Amino acid sequence: MDIPIYQIDAFADAVFKGNPAAVCPLERWLSDEVMQDIAAENNLSETAFFVPRDEDGAAAYGLRWFTPVSEIDLAGHPTLAAAFLIFSRLDPSLDRIRFHTKIGDVLEITREDGLIVMDFPARPPAPRPGLGDVAAALKANPKEVLAARDGFAVFDSEDQILGLSPDMDKVAELDCLGLIATAPGLDCDFVSRFFAPGQGVPEDPVTGSAHCTLVPYWAERIGKDKLHARQLSKRGGELFCENLGGRVKIAGGAVLFMEGTIRL
Repeated sequence: MDIPIYQIDAFADAVFKGNPAAVCPLERWLSDEVMQDIAAENNLSETAFFVPRDEDGAAAYGLRWFTPVSEIDLAGHPTLAAAFLIFSRLDPSLDRIRFHTKIGDVLEITREDGLIVMDFPARPPAPRPGLGDVAAALKANPKEVLAARDGFAVFDSEDQILGLSPDMDKVAELDCLGLIATAPGLDCDFVSRFFAPGQGVPEDPVTGSAHCTLVPYWAERIGKDKLHARQLSKRGGELFCENLGGRVKIAGGAVLFMEGTIRL
């Protein structure tokens, strides 16, 4: 069996920036075990798989995401990468597509002003007991600790975010999928970093799904709905976001790095 595979740098305007994702367009779903094995072999933060889906009046696909160790319920940068592949290679006539996810959510993706815009569910953070010792995990004392799917640690400055050197074993022990650290930005509205060692991703370069939590928090705190964000990993990434209440828009660019064939 031959399976096409593409590696795409998402939330980037040039290769070697943003977050690399592997994308495999399929005619039909592979077994969960095979998709997990492919993701483990790729050893990127996520591998996305999608299949065409019949839907009147819209270009639609089923979409799933796997880290090197497990399937996850929502992922931003591989969604952007999959949409980029469809828009740029598979069907350039399209300007709008719909991704149906395993948990039942439908993600609307459009092309606007040279960016790919994703409509995602908002996941605002809230106090949650039993999360664990976030300060010990980050080896730093956040001003505030909240949680949604991910832990959410708020700091006062961009320099504090840049200076973090977490204890990854302790991060993995926290009762959350990953851990977001965030602060106001110097030349943007807010900055962040994201750590998910329990998912085989010690630090994710750019995390679209984390912004489902970051956007509602910072929109309320700053008092505006259109937000410019940066993720301060070594590769770095830039995101243009909008708070829509129960949804958020997350936009960015993407660049094709590599294409090939998996032979099973």
